[in-house]
Amino acid sequence: MHVPDGFINAPVSAVAGVVAAGAVAVSLRGARKELDERTAPLAGLVAAFIFAVQMLNFPVAAGTSGHLLGGALAAILVGPYTGVLCIAVVLLMQGVLFADGGLTALGVNVTVMGVVTVVVSYALFRGLVLALPRTRRSVTIASFVAALVSVPAAATAFTGIYALGGTTDVPITKVLTAMVGVHVLIGVGEAVITMLTVGAVIAVRPDLVHGARGLTAPLKLRVGGALIDAAPVTTPATAPAAPAAPASSKKLWIGGVVTALVLAGFVSFYASASPDGLEKVAADKGIDSKVQPHAAADSPLADYGVKDVGDARLSGGLAGVIGVGATLAVGSGAFWVVRRRRNANPAVPANADA
Repeated sequence: MHVPDGFINAPVSAVAGVVAAGAVAVSLRGARKELDERTAPLAGLVAAFIFAVQMLNFPVAAGTSGHLLGGALAAILVGPYTGVLCIAVVLLMQGVLFADGGLTALGVNVTVMGVVTVVVSYALFRGLVLALPRTRRSVTIASFVAALVSVPAAATAFTGIYALGGTTDVPITKVLTAMVGVHVLIGVGEAVITMLTVGAVIAVRPDLVHGARGLTAPLKLRVGGALIDAAPVTTPATAPAAPAAPASSKKLWIGGVVTALVLAGFVSFYASASPDGLEKVAADKGIDSKVQPHAAADSPLADYGVKDVGDARLSGGLAGVIGVGATLAVGSGAFWVVRRRRNANPAVPANADA
């Protein structure tokens, strides 16, 4: 759903840019409370992983494909504020390096694909987690539903922006019907990817999943037919025990990086070549009649290929690997700075449940 230059006029694009900048500023402050020494590296990995999976277009209908947006996945894994930053980093890398998503439309893309998906998905996710039993399975179920809803929500948000600043004269009802219809189908793929990824991380390191924190329930004992909380186990008060060191996330980080590199460098070659939902609707409804050439169209990595590398498989694979590396470096660096600012600001409380 990367909006190119020319779909939305300059005034509305500028307003969307202000909204996106404000959301990023708020998220930078909020992310200080979400990130610690273990989750900050994970946030950079999440951005790189989303970049990789977005290269894997999957077919959803005849002549139409879809790809992960990633807002729900990022919000559930690392928190909503950090999730907005993850998507913003991905969109920035895609726009600058790969000419994917217009530069003047960057604010529109961050607002639609980052802010809307994160806010909608995380609000729904938290509501479901509170309503469902406090189990890991509930987290995966809630992640599926939240991701599913977030995609048509983003399509609706784009339609609203188009209604305000679209550069072509197309009936808005037709745009809304087409956008929501195809993106409901794409949402199913988004939901499956999000659920599987969240479930996989929970299976090995539930303590690192932001949306799974606080799920540990007290041990229950049945007494006289009723369930009561068991008394906590106590140890003799001898010498005070040293606090347990937090488990390292190094193995998860390495496994995630390898997975992202394989997806972007190899699996992406087999992705669907059909236009994604927005491209298909734009072509069918005439929204793309005033699309403008991308300012980075001459980039050596434009269209996810390495310039002057003739072999398509090798060109796309190298571009994917470079993209994962660049996103990982920029994202990790940004989150490291946010983490350092939290350490330097005593007013920001430590995240005790990390």
